[in-house]
Amino acid sequence: MAKLSGKYEVMVVYSLSKGEEALRELMEKFKGRMEKNVEGLEINEDWGKRKLAYPIEDELEGYYVIYSFSCKPDYPAELVRRFNLSDGILRSLVTVK
Repeated sequence: MAKLSGKYEVMVVYSLSKGEEALRELMEKFKGRMEKNVEGLEINEDWGKRKLAYPIEDELEGYYVIYSFSCKPDYPAELVRRFNLSDGILRSLVTVK
């Protein structure tokens, strides 16, 4: 039997290169997109600005946020694809909770 929905957790490292306002806009954009496709979206942890372990795209700091939600098994792949296409995202990781 096919799995109807699962619980997932996403860690996103946003870029700080374009400033605080651009960061907030990007966070709201992805939050709105996720709310349309998932159930029970919540921000588990907002770690804020942190130093990266190594430079990514010549940046030394990133803004870390962890989201958790439930969705159909095909949506996380689409979410990762959108994260990879976005300019303001340094890294992302989707895990099954």
